[in-house]
Amino acid sequence: MAKIGILGAGTWGVALAGMLTKTGHDVTVWSALPQEITELSETRRHKNLPGMVIPEETRFTASIEEACRGKELLVFAVPSVYLRGTAAAAAPFLSEDQILVDVAKGLEPDTLYTMTQVIRDELRRHGITRAPLVALSGPTHAEEVAVGLPTTIVSACTDAQVAEKVQRIFMNPIFRVYTNPDVEGVELCGAVKNIIALAAGIATGLGYGDNARAALITRGMAELTRLGVAMGCYEQTFSGLAGVGDLIVTATSRHSRNNRCGTLIGQGVPPEEAVRQVGMVVEGINALPATLQLKKRYGVDMPIVEAVEAVLHGGVAPRDAVYELMTRERRNEIGSSELMVVYEHTILQNRRTSDMKRVITYGTFDLLHYGHINLLRRAKALGDYLIVVLSSDEFNWNEKHKKTYFTYEQRKQLLESIRYVDLVIPEENWQQKRSDMHEYHVDTFVMGDDWRGKFDFLKEEGVEVVYLPRTPEISSSQIKKDLYDAAGAEGESQTTHDDINTDPKE
Repeated sequence: MAKIGILGAGTWGVALAGMLTKTGHDVTVWSALPQEITELSETRRHKNLPGMVIPEETRFTASIEEACRGKELLVFAVPSVYLRGTAAAAAPFLSEDQILVDVAKGLEPDTLYTMTQVIRDELRRHGITRAPLVALSGPTHAEEVAVGLPTTIVSACTDAQVAEKVQRIFMNPIFRVYTNPDVEGVELCGAVKNIIALAAGIATGLGYGDNARAALITRGMAELTRLGVAMGCYEQTFSGLAGVGDLIVTATSRHSRNNRCGTLIGQGVPPEEAVRQVGMVVEGINALPATLQLKKRYGVDMPIVEAVEAVLHGGVAPRDAVYELMTRERRNEIGSSELMVVYEHTILQNRRTSDMKRVITYGTFDLLHYGHINLLRRAKALGDYLIVVLSSDEFNWNEKHKKTYFTYEQRKQLLESIRYVDLVIPEENWQQKRSDMHEYHVDTFVMGDDWRGKFDFLKEEGVEVVYLPRTPEISSSQIKKDLYDAAGAEGESQTTHDDINTDPKE
């Protein structure tokens, strides 16, 4: 049993409180509105969760100190616009060893921070710098969780042990939890998908059908993925629960505030009145300013997001915005990098009967250095065409249990800049090596000699297996160790970023 405090008595906070209470946890819920606490305590009902009876064991309080002190885990479940103020109010009663979980979805307009970054920033002002932060996000309508319908969600934290602890606390037969190290990617999905859901709702309000909704979901996810990858997030996050999963449910469900608000706008209701009729916070509208700033900062094309902005704040009629989207310049659905992979693969297929000798190697290639390049140089010398199979972010995390400094896309771009490398493809699992030998018509498999003997089984596939000596005393592990140990070196500054005042006005 865990002692849990929940800050926020909206539908999501109360639905989680009920679920966690029923699974044996000690739960206290706080609200800034005393009358809300009184009503929930007395009626054991939430006005927007008609199918739920709140367990008697769930406690409610108007004291934020009571909700925070002594809790193993604290959940921030307030709307994004109130998150910074709530974090500031809670900070005096928090400790460094408490796990802080955010379930709000949004982006702060001025700072462009995600919600966990907002909490972290506010807590630092109060001297709390090490408390672990987790983003809990996914396709999770409170209305369904409240009545025990099956739901899945993602526990995102850079510390795998913390992510797994939250996974254990929240997981039960009707609430399945996955982990993900890509906190920023998970939170970006949670914020921007609400804007795409507004667009889907507008299309519905205009009387368009399933085709339009499917197009908005698909192309909206393409926009969101482009932005995330440009920001250094894991591409796989966007095809997972926090990405496409949450977008589908938010853009299609009758429970979705953003979808309902968009539908009203498409029917001709002014945006301010549409929000009033929905009666709850519409996070897609709140997320628009920051998303547009991020789009500009990273130079990413996001026409659907721009169209929603034009309708909400630019005075553009919804039908005119749709016309502009549909008549944009023609383009290919596949990005240039993906097209290059297809092109290279076609070359391999067409030349399978030629004398071209194909060599393949595998690795993470994080912190690309001379040792890596020397290995690639020697591997290419064994043939005519070198394929590098690069460990995906998920494979590194889930199977190799490695944390990388650079994302898959960043590592791929670095490898592609080396003249010895002809093609880079992803490694998703240990088992794919056998199939890769045949799919890419490989003649020689190359690995560093620290793996000697480990891949001899590939000889059964008719492949030559070569173990090349590593460049002496050069390895990513040693480089990372040197970086980590720099703070302990004699004469090295012990100052951290937290110790430096970067604002001379303070």
